[in-house]
Amino acid sequence: MIECRPACGACCIAPSISPCAPALPEGKAAGVRCPHLDDDLRCVLFGKPERPATCVGLAPQLEMCGESAAEAMATLVRWEMLTRPRD
Repeated sequence: MIECRPACGACCIAPSISPCAPALPEGKAAGVRCPHLDDDLRCVLFGKPERPATCVGLAPQLEMCGESAAEAMATLVRWEMLTRPRD
């Protein structure tokens, strides 16, 4: 496992998050900054029980994070598009 890249936040912006009370009762749309990111792009819910299960299950790994924040964002946007439900 690798450590989170400072000032990245790609995993808290690119993917959608299903509604989960109390953290995100309305959910979060893909591409929208999570309201739980601080100014340093760190999750203020990290390690807390109200952190969404989707987020708890998402751990940094080279395949996802790549070599830069831009690469991480591109990968996560692509994964989001590949896994979104079709109408």
